[in-house]
Amino acid sequence: MSSSPLESLAAWAAGLRAGDLPSSVAERLEVVLASVLGVTAVGAADRGALVEAWDPPPGPSVLIGTGRSTTPDAAAWLNATALVSLELDEGNRFAGGHPAAHGWPAVLALAGARDADGPTTAAALVVAYEVAARFGRATRLRPGTHPHGTWGATGAAAGCARLMGLPPAAMAAAVDAAAGMAIAGPFTAALDGNPVRDEWVGAANQSGLAAARLAAARFAEVPSAAGRPSAGGWPLGMARHSLGGLLGTFDEAALSERLGERWDLELGYFKRHASCAYTHPTADAVLELRPHLALDDIDRVDVETYTAAASLDRIECPTRLAAMFSVPFVVATALREGAVRPDAFTRIDAARPLMNRVHLAVDPDIDARVPEHRGARVRIRLRSGETVEAAVDDPIGDAARGPFGRSDVEALLADLLGSAADAERVCAVAQELPWMGSVRRALQELP
Repeated sequence: MSSSPLESLAAWAAGLRAGDLPSSVAERLEVVLASVLGVTAVGAADRGALVEAWDPPPGPSVLIGTGRSTTPDAAAWLNATALVSLELDEGNRFAGGHPAAHGWPAVLALAGARDADGPTTAAALVVAYEVAARFGRATRLRPGTHPHGTWGATGAAAGCARLMGLPPAAMAAAVDAAAGMAIAGPFTAALDGNPVRDEWVGAANQSGLAAARLAAARFAEVPSAAGRPSAGGWPLGMARHSLGGLLGTFDEAALSERLGERWDLELGYFKRHASCAYTHPTADAVLELRPHLALDDIDRVDVETYTAAASLDRIECPTRLAAMFSVPFVVATALREGAVRPDAFTRIDAARPLMNRVHLAVDPDIDARVPEHRGARVRIRLRSGETVEAAVDDPIGDAARGPFGRSDVEALLADLLGSAADAERVCAVAQELPWMGSVRRALQELP
């Protein structure tokens, strides 16, 4: 009897052990975990009002960056929204979004509640990332749909199911149930600067946790009767109809493609700019040119890039989130300040004169190379008539340009946290957590 892609993926996810991970994947896990923990702490400092509004009850799961612990459901949601709120979270261009953000807060929250050990949690984190990334690869959302809260809940469900030790049939049921909890969020929410977009990631983590519980209680089953495989293996139910019907198209075969050979965790990107990933190649090209320019000499900035990036051309940015999705704002800020940091978004008005000089266009050659490469070319015309130009094939921090290691992430976190000692401690916790006896204790040691 042949296995369906879902059956193969579920069997792999249910059986993965930390000791099975290739050394390069284990090392990458620690680096991505450091980024996730540190960026969540930075985001939490910015979202204290939301935590107060929730007033979450005490519990065993750590609210990163707050000095508080709460229930796993509240921690999964609030840590997830903190992680994505500043547009600094790790992502994956092949998945088309953020696999870690969509599943790791739920896994860490449940690990804290169960006082799970490090190796079990490490396996669950990798499962969450790989399953989410594969569902991201399989899904082609309808134009205008934001990826937050869509395919990513499947990763949260898989990671939590792995943490619970659920068998393959229950793993498949949890993943498929999570696919039925997708959110149909419009991309315009990000462009308009509506922070409800961040909450979709919180909902995905909480939905994944709920889906794993449903499967554990046998209230969710694989679509074939009583969890018994059909002649062709376990078919997809919710994913086919939600991700592949209502929200877009779905290629089920992508779920098991090169399973156990390709690790999407190794193919992601880190962000050094607090802005949408589509803006990063442009920002990097601008920063190459900046040392040779005087702001008063700039007459016009032409940006040629890929379609998704070229669409981020708004000049009017009513909120910080809207500015994070504006190439003109990112260009102006990079030129003015030499960086695109979270605090730059309090100075939108100051950036506007330069924003008005930025013009975007699609370059067919650059466009054709997506998603393998995400590039940009920036041409700046000076008032003297002279022109300077820079081009990048991939943004700094992307695996295609050379993956960041621990020292790179630690330097980024030191800048964001304002403390080299705190950044070092975050990285140490991330390095130790996968092998510790108590994940809860490890998270409690975060600064």
